Amino acid sequence: MGKYTGKDRIEPDCLYCNSCGKKIVVEQGVAKEGTISISCVWDYFSEKDGERHHFTLCEECYDRIISQFVIPVEVEEGSLYI
Repeated sequence: MGKYTGKDRIEPDCLYCNSCGKKIVVEQGVAKEGTISISCVWDYFSEKDGERHHFTLCEECYDRIISQFVIPVEVEEGSLYI
């Protein structure tokens, strides 16, 4: 879903978590709750060589998924604006 911004592009007015399907409202290009968007181009030695994969997770699904990691995610405190 999206809306025309008048600048020859579509700006989404919502996102969906690819894991649980939750709708995430977007206002003026900013998601109104925590999300992570991942984009990957698979390269050589992969069964997906050359494919581009994109997905978004809500914060709850991200937390659920990383809780299963054998090696924990590195977390650093910092500012959103570097």
